[in-house]
Amino acid sequence: MISTAIRVARVGSAAELAAAALLLLGYPGLMLAALVPSVYAFAAAAAVTYLADRYLHRKGSYLLNRLGKVRAGLPIRFLIRQLLLILLIARTPLSDDLIFYGAIACFIGFYGLQAPHGALTTLIRNRRRMPVITRNVDLKSRIRIPDAPPRRLMHRSTEKMLHLDLAAVTGLLVSAAVDSYVPGFIGIGVTVVLGLLYVIALTPYVRGGQTPPKAAQVLAAVDEWLGEYMPETVLYFSGSKDSAYQVNMWLETMEQLETRPLIILRDRIVLSNLAPTTVPVICVAGGVHLMNLDLSNVRVALYPANVGKNIHLLRVPTMKHVFIGHGDSDKLASVNPFSKVYDEVWTAGRAGRDRYAIADVGVRDDDIVEVGRPQLAPIKTWQGPAEDRIPTVLYAPTWEGWDGNPGNTSLVLAGENIVKQLVAADPPVRVLYKPHPFTGTVNPKARAAHRRVAALVEKAAAQRAADPRFTADAAGQARAKSELARIEARLAELSGAGAEKGDEAETSRDALVDMRAHEEIARLRAEWNATYWSSFPTHQHRVIEGAQPRLYDCFNVADAMVSDISSVVSDFIASGKPYAVTDSARVGVDEFRRQNTAVRAAVILSNEASELGPLLDAVRDPSADPLAGDRAELKRYLLGPDEPKSIEQFNAALANLAIKSEARNQGQLIRAAAAAAAAEDGELADLLPGQRLSSTGDTDGVTTG
Repeated sequence: MISTAIRVARVGSAAELAAAALLLLGYPGLMLAALVPSVYAFAAAAAVTYLADRYLHRKGSYLLNRLGKVRAGLPIRFLIRQLLLILLIARTPLSDDLIFYGAIACFIGFYGLQAPHGALTTLIRNRRRMPVITRNVDLKSRIRIPDAPPRRLMHRSTEKMLHLDLAAVTGLLVSAAVDSYVPGFIGIGVTVVLGLLYVIALTPYVRGGQTPPKAAQVLAAVDEWLGEYMPETVLYFSGSKDSAYQVNMWLETMEQLETRPLIILRDRIVLSNLAPTTVPVICVAGGVHLMNLDLSNVRVALYPANVGKNIHLLRVPTMKHVFIGHGDSDKLASVNPFSKVYDEVWTAGRAGRDRYAIADVGVRDDDIVEVGRPQLAPIKTWQGPAEDRIPTVLYAPTWEGWDGNPGNTSLVLAGENIVKQLVAADPPVRVLYKPHPFTGTVNPKARAAHRRVAALVEKAAAQRAADPRFTADAAGQARAKSELARIEARLAELSGAGAEKGDEAETSRDALVDMRAHEEIARLRAEWNATYWSSFPTHQHRVIEGAQPRLYDCFNVADAMVSDISSVVSDFIASGKPYAVTDSARVGVDEFRRQNTAVRAAVILSNEASELGPLLDAVRDPSADPLAGDRAELKRYLLGPDEPKSIEQFNAALANLAIKSEARNQGQLIRAAAAAAAAEDGELADLLPGQRLSSTGDTDGVTTG
């Protein structure tokens, strides 16, 4: 029942549900207390509504969004509480006192201050909103961008302004309790004065000297920088907050390119979730602004995702366009018919090429280039299980997807069976459970299954900790945890965690990478990863959520994996380790292998997971592994050869395509020159039959006959 209520109310936890219930019940309680009247009951109900509202705001509860949609937003809730307070006073002996009229005047005046306050904060935000937001781009030397207003003035400004009524509400309640007007007038004075001071404090930041230059000047400065930097390869991405990982996975590859790289983003939310990088980044929300940028030096554009906004760059003919994707799997997304709009489609290995041929979606074989997967370089090749610890099995199911297909994830139908068998295995193994970050975002059943699986793993971990057969190096783990705390503190210091952050304009001005700090962060992250695995026993089961440790780090400590059809399986194959994939849709082993290339060297599991035995046998005794040769062959088929290295293949493909792009552009210049000469000689009819010239001398492809 609680889970159903959580789902209906769109809150994230039982605590949020309780806060929502208290908030919604608090206002009837206020009315009842005002009518009785009971000052103390009113004060208690008011405190509940204040605290519940604040808690839900800090949690970012979706319920607040719904309340706003039905005209019960934050300002209305504050106004209702104030009106009910006036009703309470009207029901007390103070109703004939001057304090009653003072309370009415106070709240009318206080709401009068909301208009200039809201206007000022909106005007400041709009004036400081940049048409282009940047990282690692030198704007500071080109345009003057003043400091942002203090965060304490602008962050949650509406909440802060409304909560200034606390002084008046408290004073009036005290007045009603002690039957004296003095506390009430003191509270009223504090509220009005603080409101006026807040408005006055905002006023200087709307002046011209406190705002960035106009859009035209900012765009001109960005164009000037582009002219100096002359980017050659662009990574172009648009998406949501949750899809930011699709661009983040390519950052290290972009840093290793032999050409000058640039990242173009189309959504501010993606920029705020972009991982640290040394590559210059430009976030251009407006399509017109993007199309007006000087990208004449770019020869190749790379696209990790098929999204509608790609069209804004695809229209540029002076560069070649390449779909590189954000993973390699047999899912339908890997053979999207939209891919035929690109000049080339780059796949990891031969499997990607064959996948498009089988799907027959219009992508020509000549346009497919095999470049490997540069991101897989951190994955270590398996050398067999370590002798000093029990084997580790990683369970990494994918999420449920948008279409409700039961074959998307094993978590709902098979997750508990898989984990139960793994934790009960004899000889024992360690289980690492790392769910997909999107798990449960669409299907509540997947979210519930995740919680049950996590509970199983945690229960098994507690039982193993109490088992005398398993011993732990408590002192070593304590040292590792202490070292983790030190590393995390240093990372927080280097990342500026806890420091006051400016707005997008100030960040664009100052966001130039500090190479020494960047290199130290990279070294500390590697140290953190090594230390993390030492901070708990090598036999301890573990639920691993969040960004750290990364999935590839889990690959490196695991001896085998159980997963679903997704790019996770294709990536894990790079390790050469045994793996199992669940046929959750029950299509049958033979058909499952036929439909999904990545499972040809896998142990196929049913939803009962009774077939886990061969996987565990292969982990314990690699010499008895019948699928080892198949995995090696499949690795070459899916991911390409080990030599040359994938980044070398990637750079070679870039160089080849850049040559084609340059050849096309030179050809256009030659045609334009020929057209100009022909125009002077009156020989336009002989230039290009069926085409006419634009005012710039370029052929527009429109037939004239």
